[in-house]
Amino acid sequence: MKHAIQLVKNPLVCLAVALAIPTLMQTQIRAQSGPPAGQGSPSVINPKSTAREQEIRESRLRSAELHAESDNTLQQKIEATIKKMKEDFTRIQVIRNVIAHNLVARVPLDYGTISDQTGEINKRTSRLKTFMMLGSRDEKDKEIKKELGASDMTSALVRLCKLIDEFVENPALRNIATLDANHLDKAKADKSQLDADLLNIIELSGRIRQSAQKLEQAPQ
Repeated sequence: MKHAIQLVKNPLVCLAVALAIPTLMQTQIRAQSGPPAGQGSPSVINPKSTAREQEIRESRLRSAELHAESDNTLQQKIEATIKKMKEDFTRIQVIRNVIAHNLVARVPLDYGTISDQTGEINKRTSRLKTFMMLGSRDEKDKEIKKELGASDMTSALVRLCKLIDEFVENPALRNIATLDANHLDKAKADKSQLDADLLNIIELSGRIRQSAQKLEQAPQ
């Protein structure tokens, strides 16, 4: 029974069955309404008409195959995108935990490691931004921020960890199927905050990376 169910779910099989039903019904009607076997004149068959019907059926099947291939390709792309988003989402949290652990343990700052960590966070959040189809901030909305020095690095890393926490815990990331009409305004506000947090993570991780690179190269 399981195999039968799987076959019915196949769109090509469903279409083939749908195309075959009219033909089967016509055959059954002719058999029921026509004279008994061996009696009466044989029915006249138009070869051109039969060939044309066959061409139409084959054309429909080919069209169905093309649509099925297109749908399968789209589904594969969607699944690949979701998989990549999950990987980015998880990896960002892993790096955040490493940074937070080092801060709590008061591990001496290693600017090379910080550059690599924040560089990866920046790359993965920028990709999430593309997947989420977010725009960039207008130039007029961007603040002119000073370069981070050695004394600023710890507080900047703490701020980055908090931004990531706010981003991953945002209610907008929950299943939208649970949303009802009474909470649309709250959902819009959550989504707006989610977008803002992601853009802030991208901006801050980029700044920390650039500053860490300069501090690493600075003479001791």
